[in-house]
Amino acid sequence: MQNSLLFLVKTLSDLYLVTFVLRLILQRVGADFYNPVSQFVLRVTNPVVGRARRLVPSVGGLDLPTLTALIVLQCLVTWLLLALANVNFTGPVFAQFVFFRLINLTLWLYSICLIGYIVLSWVMAIQYNSSLRSLLGAIDEIVAPVLRPVRRFLPTIGGLDLSPIPVFILIQAIEIALPLPVFLR
Repeated sequence: MQNSLLFLVKTLSDLYLVTFVLRLILQRVGADFYNPVSQFVLRVTNPVVGRARRLVPSVGGLDLPTLTALIVLQCLVTWLLLALANVNFTGPVFAQFVFFRLINLTLWLYSICLIGYIVLSWVMAIQYNSSLRSLLGAIDEIVAPVLRPVRRFLPTIGGLDLSPIPVFILIQAIEIALPLPVFLR
């Protein structure tokens, strides 16, 4: 029963938290905010970010209210997961868990985006669909900065872009190396 509850809390909260990470990434890459994916992310995160904007100003190009909301929500979720797992922790260990969970969440998002990019690019090669095209456009804006350095060294083979493969392997290796207990991954 405890494992099921941990799974549900972690999964649902991580899906919500990933929208904040996605908002930060979309802002960082200068994504088209008229894209349906961007509009969805804005609608989901605006209730929390709007309140955070009243307290925390943006600094330069950094959306500090979104980052603050993400960190505060991640602290709450991590605390809840640790409490549900009956794990005793200290302040520094808790801060470490929050930090590594944020990294893990970002890496997970990039893994999903890479898989989506690969699948959608194959589907778009077979059949054109405007809805899928807008989704592929949003995912491309997210993964292009990560794939660009690899594409310089890894040529395409017969029009097949292999750059997502080493990036995906590297992301998985980093996720495995993160010092997090299994129930926090």
